[in-house]
Amino acid sequence: MLKIKISGIGSYLPKRVVTNDEIAPQIDSSDEWIFSHTGIKTRHVAAPDESASSLAVEASKKAMEQAGAKPEEIGMIILGTTTPDYMNYPSTACIVQKQLGCVNAAAFDLAAACSGFVYGLEMGKCYLLGHPKTKVLVIGTEVLTRHQDWRSRSTAMIFGDAAGAAVLETVEVPDDTPATLTGNTMGADGDLAIHREGGSRLPPAPDHIHDIPAPAEYPTLKMDGHAVFKFAVSTLDRILCQICAEGGIEPAKLDRIFAHQANTRILDSVARRMKLPNEMFYNYLAPIGNTSSASIPVCLDKALKEGELTDGMKIAVAGFGAGLTWAASLIEWPYL
Repeated sequence: MLKIKISGIGSYLPKRVVTNDEIAPQIDSSDEWIFSHTGIKTRHVAAPDESASSLAVEASKKAMEQAGAKPEEIGMIILGTTTPDYMNYPSTACIVQKQLGCVNAAAFDLAAACSGFVYGLEMGKCYLLGHPKTKVLVIGTEVLTRHQDWRSRSTAMIFGDAAGAAVLETVEVPDDTPATLTGNTMGADGDLAIHREGGSRLPPAPDHIHDIPAPAEYPTLKMDGHAVFKFAVSTLDRILCQICAEGGIEPAKLDRIFAHQANTRILDSVARRMKLPNEMFYNYLAPIGNTSSASIPVCLDKALKEGELTDGMKIAVAGFGAGLTWAASLIEWPYL
């Protein structure tokens, strides 16, 4: 019998660490206020010579080493990011493919914001069902600190840079092996509660063929914090209950929930709403902040290294973010 397995996982955090005390004067705040409202103490910031692709390469190397996967064995690279190296093309996934030497891999970017890694797991799983002899590299990588206004109280304290990656492959298991716990959902709603201008929605000038466009102000991330909070809490509750019902397991019977790391208040509110202990929700916000599509794989990697994630554990991964998007899956570690 064949099963799809997460055979390797890795993460990378830039070396520079920015504390709350460093940014507090710019937003008329304090370390205590920022931590009490977000659960964040520090965040990592990419160096000038780093980018989404370079962070992704470092995380991918670790995941591939753990999986024992050679570059030529990777048949697909799925890279979730909202901060690609180039505005539209080439894809950051193609840059990563070149840097890793994955000569046999197709590669594409997946723009589902903070849900991107969970979207990628489902896409990778589907690909392996049709191509069981290859391997898939799923990545979440972000340099969101380059998109935020460091003077804005709504965003300056929240985001950090990071990358996480996982290798998926099909493995043979004995026919009498119990079926893997399954349940997943993905969705979207085109709400602009989180957005960044600067794409191709608007022409650079009314008549951009003949008029010389004026230089635009550098666009930064905009977020309606209250709307996002309400969306996040209700959506996490709904999709976690949905996948558990599909998998035939009560949420309280899960060993751990790895939800997108956006804000500690969101995680605590979902726990109260679902009548679950706060400790069930893995929380790594304090040292790294909100790293968008990288947050879930970074947490999985840390939990695995520290022995908090072991074979056979029943876990849920759940993301939500700009789009608006959401996605959640049940995993009987390490099988999808």
